Amino acid sequence: MTQVLVCGAAIVTLSMGIRHGFGLFLQPMTMDRGWSRETFAFALALQNLVWGFTGPLAGVWADRFGAWRVLIVGALLYAGGLVTMALASSGLGLSGSAGVLLGMAQAGTTYAVIYGVIARNVAPEKRSWAMGVTAAAGSFGQFLMVPVENGLIGSLGWETALVVLGCTALAIAPLALGLREPAHELQVTGAKQSVGAALREAFGDRSFRWLTAGYFVCGFQVVFIGVHMPSYLKDHGLSPDVASASLALIGLFNVFGTYAAGLLGQRLAKRHILAAIYLLRGVAITIFVLAPLTTASVYVFSAVIGLLWLSTVPPTNAIVAQVFGVQYMSMLGGFVFLSHQVGSFAGVWLGGRLYDASGSYDIVWWLAVLLGVLAALANLRVNEAPLGRVAAAQAA
Repeated sequence: MTQVLVCGAAIVTLSMGIRHGFGLFLQPMTMDRGWSRETFAFALALQNLVWGFTGPLAGVWADRFGAWRVLIVGALLYAGGLVTMALASSGLGLSGSAGVLLGMAQAGTTYAVIYGVIARNVAPEKRSWAMGVTAAAGSFGQFLMVPVENGLIGSLGWETALVVLGCTALAIAPLALGLREPAHELQVTGAKQSVGAALREAFGDRSFRWLTAGYFVCGFQVVFIGVHMPSYLKDHGLSPDVASASLALIGLFNVFGTYAAGLLGQRLAKRHILAAIYLLRGVAITIFVLAPLTTASVYVFSAVIGLLWLSTVPPTNAIVAQVFGVQYMSMLGGFVFLSHQVGSFAGVWLGGRLYDASGSYDIVWWLAVLLGVLAALANLRVNEAPLGRVAAAQAA
């Protein structure tokens, strides 16, 4: 179990850490290339959409053939996507590299794939905690990589910075070997299901649909903030260093938030944890938008929103494993995450679109608050009890 957690955590540190700093490239890239913010925002919105739609496929392959194979392919795509992003000279080229290639890369190197291995190798009573540890590692990657990326941009320029990050992403490939599972461990005890039967069971379950709907909001909120926050702060006269520190603080406090969410998931109803997270996000955003914008208010908001940032990930995935079992954990987690990425697409693209149309991010901030309330209500409707098939297998 230790090897799985260490290698899984290191992979998520790299894959999530690199992508967390993409917002730092918005202004230098658009200014050098003469693009609008919507051009950059659309490419990252497409990235999230491609990530979402290829996630279930990556999950199927990981569940059937081993996560390590998917991770190696994902590492190669990650490196290729970052290098071609540096070379992109048109909006179409940016969409193909930052959008399509990096979207596929992230589908194969992030939570859905890693959590499938964890679910099969960690006892159910420790599963939520283990997922929290891995999510916390991804959060540490955000804290670690944002100042690194900001430093690379400042010292080498944004193009060379992307090439360096591409080389760094290749480290995922050797780490993937630490997640190799013997063939017999990929098989799950109890009655076997086909892929089709697993999908019909999940999508026929109301709780799965409510959980999936709530995850849309998570994607909308965090990706809008992650991509547009640096530009929002600069528009209000704050320095790029404040923006970089803001993203780093989000990553730092997310370490504690995700770990705490995983730990609490062992003791409290996970649907209540999720509802509280979404409501608290709405409160934090409301105060941030209404209060005077200062360096201090930015840092306080970053710390608070950081505690709530990816803290939805451990309880959401733990509910999937708890209710439906672990045989198709990566695949079902990928479908839930698809909803997250559709929300991400909406958040990042609407941020750029409405800014270009109105000259302000205000509409999107308030939309994020409203969606947070709706997500809290959706998650309160989730039933966490294992299905009869899963309960019988556990009893056996």
